[in-house]
Amino acid sequence: MSAPGDEPGTEVTPESTPARGAAVLEQMGGISGLIYSSLPVLVFVPVSTAFGLLPAIGAALGVATLILIWRLIRKDSVQPAISGFFGVGISALIAYLVGASKGYFLLGIWTSLLWAVVFAVSVVIRRPIVGYIWGWVQTQDRGWRDVRRAVYAFDVATLVWVAVFAARFLVQQHLYDEDQTGWLGVARIAMGWPLTAIAALVTYGAIRAARRAVRGPEPADSDDSVAEQR
Repeated sequence: MSAPGDEPGTEVTPESTPARGAAVLEQMGGISGLIYSSLPVLVFVPVSTAFGLLPAIGAALGVATLILIWRLIRKDSVQPAISGFFGVGISALIAYLVGASKGYFLLGIWTSLLWAVVFAVSVVIRRPIVGYIWGWVQTQDRGWRDVRRAVYAFDVATLVWVAVFAARFLVQQHLYDEDQTGWLGVARIAMGWPLTAIAALVTYGAIRAARRAVRGPEPADSDDSVAEQR
């Protein structure tokens, strides 16, 4: 399957890049998805403390179901709604099998470790994942791997994500071992989108640096350089 803009007669324009970036954000659930993902945890922890595991599972699944229905009614992107629902369902099933409320957080804990390893390995083999994601969105800048400064910028951004995932795993695994279910809920939310926002800012800076490295100086800058030489 060819990427958009690869077919004869088509051209990838600067205007198409924001549209594709917006499509990526939409597939992730948009800004509202960032909020919805925290609601089951906000319900699960207090209900578990007050009434026990099974009521907490029921409450989390109920909230996830309501979110799914609400997003379907609003005709939002279906993929994040369904994946979020199944994520809550799997977490609830693990908690039930473990027989403890803290089991609800195991999926997120080990997923964080998995992503930390995958992102770290991508840097070690000189294939930073952040660069490949950017290359998919910015179809006209897929030659970044041949530019050393661009690869370095994406290495830095990818390592920041490694730090985020590793921190989530280490802190939440420690709380899990200490049976601190309440603090697990706090850590899940506090280390969720706030850390994601910080990593996203670093990624944005890396993308700007990589774009400058790949495309070179702007035409105006080149003209100024020629004028100075004269």
